[in-house]
Amino acid sequence: MRTASTRRPCVPSQLGYPEGMCRLFGFRSVIPSQVHRSLVAADNALGIQSSDHPDGWGVAYYMEGTPHVTRSPATALSDHLFQRVSGVVASETVLAHVRRATNGDINVLNCHPFQHGKWVMAHNGDIHDFAKHRPELVQRVAPMLRRYILGDTDSEVLFFLFLTHLSQHGPLSGRIGVEETSMALQSTLEHVRAICDVDPEQEASLLTVIITDGTTMVAAEGGKELYWSTYKTRCADRDACPSLSPECEAPSESGYVNHLIFSSETIMGENIWLPLEPGEMIGVDWRMKLLRSNGQRHLAVVN
Repeated sequence: MRTASTRRPCVPSQLGYPEGMCRLFGFRSVIPSQVHRSLVAADNALGIQSSDHPDGWGVAYYMEGTPHVTRSPATALSDHLFQRVSGVVASETVLAHVRRATNGDINVLNCHPFQHGKWVMAHNGDIHDFAKHRPELVQRVAPMLRRYILGDTDSEVLFFLFLTHLSQHGPLSGRIGVEETSMALQSTLEHVRAICDVDPEQEASLLTVIITDGTTMVAAEGGKELYWSTYKTRCADRDACPSLSPECEAPSESGYVNHLIFSSETIMGENIWLPLEPGEMIGVDWRMKLLRSNGQRHLAVVN
């Protein structure tokens, strides 16, 4: 993992904007694809969004099942490393993030996506009153995972708490299905809210996340907007793409999709975007079978 190292104190109000949130981008496809347009070239690409989210960036992509993660506390829009990484990435699975800090210093340890083994996560939001609840949340993380928490953000603690829940479904190094991943994510969010959101008079934690192990990918709308897309008005590569199918240019009738994209903002282009509903989870398994859940514990794969 390549990193850049600078450290600045995080005081959002002194940086000229109110305490805000981050921006997410997740991509899963049946074939390796370039994401340069979504990250850099589109009018509102993730890099452009970093002008309002300047406190670091990260890009994770998978090659032969192994995540490669590059993070930096620099602003993506002006960082040559972000431009270079975004230009060379061609993968079936990509997860990217630009940060507007609310908890934790502005340094590379606090940049998303966070990685452990083959699992990678990015978060948009914050845990309510995190400084007060951090000791209890960390204590709930499995001892074998707790020592890998290196930064001081709520997002990293959330990630390792998720891995703790996920490990109940099998070894983290093994294949864990999309339904089990979604159930682990749901129970994690419920766990955090049970600890931190006990006062109905106070603002709830904001827990919008994207999780992947390179094949399974799941996103949860937890209070911050997130959009998803599985098809385009017309595929620009339709005459050359060997994987072109009706699902590329229309809603899937089989439940299988050729690609699944998540973004905190709709990205200009041919993709048709829909918002995740409050509390909704959407994901795909290794076969690109689509799953949708309204936040209930019993999940159904789309038929």
